[in-house]
Amino acid sequence: MADRFFPNEMPDTAVEAEETSAQISGETLIKLLSFPYETLSQQFKRAALDVKDAVVRETWAIAGKPVQDYTLYTGALGTAFLLFKAYQITNNRDDLNVCSEIVKACDSASVTSGRVTFICGQAGVYAIGAVVAKHAGDERLLGRYLTQFKEIKLPKDLPNELLYGRGGFLWACSFLNKHIGKDTISSARMRAAVKEIIKSGREMAKKGRCPLMYEWHGKKYWGAAHGLAGIMHVLMHMELKADEVEDVKGTLRYMIKNRFPSGNYPSSEGSESDRLVHWCHGAPGVALTLLKAAEVFGDKEFLQAAVDAGEVVWNRGLLKRVGICHGISGNTYVFLSLYRLTGNVEFLYRAKAFACFLLNRAHRLISKGKMHGGDRPYSLFEGIGGITYLFLDMIEPSEARFPGYEL
Repeated sequence: MADRFFPNEMPDTAVEAEETSAQISGETLIKLLSFPYETLSQQFKRAALDVKDAVVRETWAIAGKPVQDYTLYTGALGTAFLLFKAYQITNNRDDLNVCSEIVKACDSASVTSGRVTFICGQAGVYAIGAVVAKHAGDERLLGRYLTQFKEIKLPKDLPNELLYGRGGFLWACSFLNKHIGKDTISSARMRAAVKEIIKSGREMAKKGRCPLMYEWHGKKYWGAAHGLAGIMHVLMHMELKADEVEDVKGTLRYMIKNRFPSGNYPSSEGSESDRLVHWCHGAPGVALTLLKAAEVFGDKEFLQAAVDAGEVVWNRGLLKRVGICHGISGNTYVFLSLYRLTGNVEFLYRAKAFACFLLNRAHRLISKGKMHGGDRPYSLFEGIGGITYLFLDMIEPSEARFPGYEL
């Protein structure tokens, strides 16, 4: 199991980091942790903007041919989303303009895909396109993307999970309603999808102890990408009836009750393999969902369970991968979210520690073959695009949100 992550040898608290750094000379990892946050945030910013330019060169400027992978997950839309994030930080209109060009190319590339979600489908193209058009002041383009979004049809056999199913479509609706305006996508449209998700979950759960259960490719997954954590997370952004709220709460309590003794969570129903500490499978994605539950329902049990999951991430989350989906970048967002909800600066320290590990060591570890740079090494969810997005979020940590998951 330990071959999946680096031992976390960093001090557990900010005070310990300061005491240790006083005994060390040179800009080591521990020394970085003692820097004033304002100084460190400038280092994150410089690194992010340098790598952002490399990501654009490799995924867009050099290509010179039609987009093959248009998705936010591993494709060109991920580069567009990164550029939009950079624009929000720097107000550089060049980033916004290139972002718009990439979205247009993704629009063309996605015409025949039939996928309907934010992270892996057309909903992401149209939703991001609309928000970018709004910021660019292009009302015509904004209207076109919104029209295309509203014309999306959900197949009856659509699964319910986040990456490819109803959950991922609903998340795109919430994204538009937040960034364009309330009721941009009507509550009636969203309600129809919510009803299908609840109905499906109840039917599959009939013979089990969990109020809601779902299946994807023959497995009852628990994680954020394909399973319970992701679906519950989306449902908590929706207007739910009282009995539906109780089903969501009951499902989360079932997951907490049946976590591993280590505090980690199974990747699927009945799994006894306590190996994965990723956003997609395991404690990190579940922690983000539990934090949403603590925010929405105000129940201390969900907050405590999220803190417990955060301990798993601290101890086993320095993965030998860089990405957002199953790497250190994504795991860092657990601490950023804990900090945002609780205001406890020790969680900010832990986010800083994971981010500094990437800043100080990722390039060297990848070049030595000790760390996996991702199958698509410049992509948002697998590669250094994710590190770059995280570094931009570290500039204003209280505003940080896991891309494509937190609103």
